[in-house]
Amino acid sequence: MSMNLPENSLRADGAPELPVVIVGAGLAGLTAALHLANQGQEVVVLAKRGLGEGATAWAQGGIVGVLGSDDSVESHVRDTQDAGAGLVDEDTARFIATNSAEAIAWLVEQGVPFSPDPEGPLGLHLTREGGHAVRRIAHAADATGKAIHESLLAQARAHPRVRLREHCMAVDLITHRHFKSGVPAGANRCHGVYVLDIRAQRVETLAARSVVLATGGVGKVYRYTSNPETATGDGIAMAWRAGCRVANMEFIQFHPTCLYHPQDRTFLITEALRGEGGLLKLPDAAGGGRFMPDHDPRAELAPRDIVARAIDFEMKKHGVDHVWLDATHLGEAFLKEHFPTIHARCLSLGIDIARQPIPVVPAAHYTCGGVVTDLHGRTDLPGLFAVGEATYTGLHGANRLASNSLLECVVIGKTCAQAILETPRVAGRVLPAWDESLVENADEQVVISHNWDELRLLMWNYVGIVRTTRRLERALHRIELLKGEVDDYYANFKVNRDLLELRNLLVCGELIVRSALRRHESRGLHYSRDYPQTLPVSFPTVLTHKARSLQHHG
Repeated sequence: MSMNLPENSLRADGAPELPVVIVGAGLAGLTAALHLANQGQEVVVLAKRGLGEGATAWAQGGIVGVLGSDDSVESHVRDTQDAGAGLVDEDTARFIATNSAEAIAWLVEQGVPFSPDPEGPLGLHLTREGGHAVRRIAHAADATGKAIHESLLAQARAHPRVRLREHCMAVDLITHRHFKSGVPAGANRCHGVYVLDIRAQRVETLAARSVVLATGGVGKVYRYTSNPETATGDGIAMAWRAGCRVANMEFIQFHPTCLYHPQDRTFLITEALRGEGGLLKLPDAAGGGRFMPDHDPRAELAPRDIVARAIDFEMKKHGVDHVWLDATHLGEAFLKEHFPTIHARCLSLGIDIARQPIPVVPAAHYTCGGVVTDLHGRTDLPGLFAVGEATYTGLHGANRLASNSLLECVVIGKTCAQAILETPRVAGRVLPAWDESLVENADEQVVISHNWDELRLLMWNYVGIVRTTRRLERALHRIELLKGEVDDYYANFKVNRDLLELRNLLVCGELIVRSALRRHESRGLHYSRDYPQTLPVSFPTVLTHKARSLQHHG
């Protein structure tokens, strides 16, 4: 089905007024949407599941704001650089920090109910998280992401120039390569996006003034992740197929303790439980007993990456699926008072943490790399912008500083909107309709589910927290075979969400592996047994399509 002309107003000359299409309805996408709409721009926001099912609503911590009299932009920049292990772009970090106070104030204007403190800056209570020199984290209790997302979503729902569409998944960006009968002048740009209406099971052709990718990270490429179902790297994969650069994909942040349970594989067990005395132990089948003292003198209180590597090492060494986090000695009264959410969630799954240890595994948590953009969200392709976790701006370097991610969404979401509004409009053109005349309905859906499971398992085992060159090479070989199978499937059958997500995850898996193979050192979130040293000077890993081995398919 072709829908080249969206339902909106006409320009003074009678030509259709093309919308900005934003793929993703999290904090980054909604920020850009509201800034655009408030300047009179029509916006279409696509959510491939429900509007509340993205990663923003899952963020527990907070958002950075350089607000206090004891704080400064330079202090925040230093903390960001320290966390980023030498790969943070200083200009980016300073730009983000400089705009943090304005970002917080804008969120307050949107009705975000931050935890108050009458004596605090802007009347807000600021907390402190790991890696920060001072209190600078604005929060809404322990559910900041949910509070922010609900507030912005309410604003977007009420705005006459914002159209929210649920259960609509971007299939691919429409670029010059889709014009099969000769490329018209000026076609080397992003003209719009093919969109699968999941409920109607049809693909629409949606023309756009500009397209903004705000699709989040790639956590679902791993067997264990704290991310929601939406984190399948769609924007990164689409941008790569369209010819854009990606960078620093080897740096995947893992949270050390995610609940291991068949009914809930995404529930994080906060590090505060270890801070209060919780102990990590091996299962009885592996000998039982604590293991962290063997890995670091700080034991359970070691930094997140060290704890995650230690758990990964012990699981691989003993061939076990999880380790135990034992807090039973803290007592039921203490646990109910200080960790009511964890106590209640685990109890609902049949685990009484006052009497039983908690089964935990590390889990993929945040993607520090992504589509290369400038500080206004511009990508390498004219007409295409990207914001949020799907991007590489240079802010996170080799490891993300806590609560910088939400801040980046708000700051770059605004500048992205500004850049789009300042970009001259281009004349709309008739775009090639989606062609499925030569494909048929899929007859073997098991192919998709099997390959999905295989990808996530091999990424976990070969491209996880601790890496070796041999494991990475094995992973790359298998990913290439899986990509061939899925590309053949894609060419012959009608698309559905599972197929599209698997296709995108395979692209992202390959980008992660190729990036990891290029880094001949251990730095930040990337640890290689073959290259355990950290080089005195290092640079971001930038993948381009110039190298023949990195050419995309399709």
